[in-house]
Amino acid sequence: MPDVATLALFCALTLGLLVVPGPSVLYIVTRSVAQGRSAGLISVLGVHAGSVVHVAAAALGLSALLAASATAYAVVKWGGIAYLVWLGVRNLIRRGGGEEAVELRVQSKRRLFWEGVVVNVLNPKTAIFFLAFLPQFTDPAAGPLGPQILLLGLLWIALGMASDGTYAMLASALAGRLRASRRAQRRLEVGSGVVYLGLAAWLTAEKA
Repeated sequence: MPDVATLALFCALTLGLLVVPGPSVLYIVTRSVAQGRSAGLISVLGVHAGSVVHVAAAALGLSALLAASATAYAVVKWGGIAYLVWLGVRNLIRRGGGEEAVELRVQSKRRLFWEGVVVNVLNPKTAIFFLAFLPQFTDPAAGPLGPQILLLGLLWIALGMASDGTYAMLASALAGRLRASRRAQRRLEVGSGVVYLGLAAWLTAEKA
């Protein structure tokens, strides 16, 4: 296993990367603003359940296959983009109401969780990141690389949940006043749609 100094360096660099908002953070913030802290935290759980898939793939060497196969990369990338576009368009075309105060329509916890999983699993850049980043902190002399990558991945997930959970709580706290009317609800829905489409555009613009 990696020594304590290596693990400490890994944790420090990981936190530095996690605090920079990416697609998953934008998704979590959007859900927190739209539906509150509970929804945001459930989205965090979903996103990092997706991270478990990437960590397992990296440990098993599947990420190497994804990096080497342009076809596999393209299928995952464009599948994720199509899903994000669908979410964005759905929110943009949803009809709004008047200005009277209402409770914001809440999606089921299961749906929030699985949307978070899909947003992260269908981001091929996450798989490539794990493939490129985690092995840098392994030591072949310390034993098999698979268990070392698994340990580093679990540390990354723990730190990610702490970082993303903070984003979720801050976003929900700052968004409380936006839930006073149907007009505010509609603005949140439109904002969510724009964010989803923005994520799709971000993935499209990323170089393979």
